[in-house]
Amino acid sequence: MQTYLGIIGGSGLYDMLGLDNPKWVEVKSPWGTPSDAVLTGTLHGLPIAFLPRHGRGHVYSPTTVPYRANIDALKRLGVTDVVSMSACGSFHEELAPGDFVVVDQFIDRTFAREKSFFGTGCVAHVSVAHPTCPRLSKAALEAGKSAGVTMHDGGTYLAMEGPQFSSQAESHMYRSWGCDVIGMTNMPEAKLAREAELCYASVAMITDYDSWHPDHGAVDVSDVIKTLQGNGTKARDLVIALAQSMAQSRELCAAGCDTALTHAIMTAPDKRDPALLAKLDAIAGRVL
Repeated sequence: MQTYLGIIGGSGLYDMLGLDNPKWVEVKSPWGTPSDAVLTGTLHGLPIAFLPRHGRGHVYSPTTVPYRANIDALKRLGVTDVVSMSACGSFHEELAPGDFVVVDQFIDRTFAREKSFFGTGCVAHVSVAHPTCPRLSKAALEAGKSAGVTMHDGGTYLAMEGPQFSSQAESHMYRSWGCDVIGMTNMPEAKLAREAELCYASVAMITDYDSWHPDHGAVDVSDVIKTLQGNGTKARDLVIALAQSMAQSRELCAAGCDTALTHAIMTAPDKRDPALLAKLDAIAGRVL
């Protein structure tokens, strides 16, 4: 299949990518209005679609990001591989502000978000035992290294609801659980990408030490913003290196990301809701 790389990231990253033939495309989704138009173009010959997760100007909070519409929009455009770039706090001294972590596991503590495309009228269960794509994650890791970014391979991402940062007690609890980074946006994004049969990789861009660190105390937003600005340049360099390294075409994902729905739909054909099926045309059209 033709490789089409989707990037979900911060509102300023698109300014720095330098895409060839850039064009903002409005994508209509039955799941609502996406966070923004999608910036499409090519980078080193590779088709790219960039979606500002919070919208240009940072319009949406982590809770109100239209996650289903965003993933559906990328799927409708023909995206095959999605790399998430997101700011995160660190639970370990060695994961320092300015470092990037290629996440491979999640603990989902969000509670105010729609987490599935499926439901009454068409029930489906996909596996998220391994919620990220190992092939795409490895490619992102190597791209970051080649771009000179300090990269860490693997880590557990604690997804909190937000928008407030953690209390100190929460921060210590999450550390005791074995979590490595904390953020507010990769859930349900990763789950929805799996339901949409998209390969998904998560790059956590460290901005702070959350509130557990005895020498750093509570998160200071001004310090976070300073680190964010530096991380934006590193994120651009990683994406450029990734586009250079990815093949123009690829086989089906060996980890099964492209075929996650093959045995997932449980509702009998004669019991399926036609209205829901119509909304699932892009997400589940392959199996419906």
